[in-house]
Amino acid sequence: MKQREIILNSKTKILLGKNSEGNDELIESYKGRSNIILHTAKPGSPFCVIDKLKPTKEEIKEAAIICASKSQDWRDNKKDVALHIFTGKEVHKEKLMKIGTWGLKKKPKVIIIKKEEIENLLKEIKSNL
Repeated sequence: MKQREIILNSKTKILLGKNSEGNDELIESYKGRSNIILHTAKPGSPFCVIDKLKPTKEEIKEAAIICASKSQDWRDNKKDVALHIFTGKEVHKEKLMKIGTWGLKKKPKVIIIKKEEIENLLKEIKSNL
């Protein structure tokens, strides 16, 4: 599978697609499931799946910051990033949708990740190298 695996501070695993094909494979494998999925409101980010059925608010927030930091929105703008939060039960794929694109059955919840939160995460990663 074309995806990244990252372990949160709580030891919970998250999975992120590396490209369109990886996003498709990842979401296909979680379609119909209750897992939390994150994706930027704008196109051009990995889908991020929390591999735990009842993640804490802190785990969702940490996963969202990681997802935002890997997005084109962050790369291009270096500003706050809006993410959609939904579950595998809410996704659908039509035949004509391009690779890596998925639809939602209802309007998703939106979380805003602040520029400072992403910068702090990236500093923390750099200091751990």
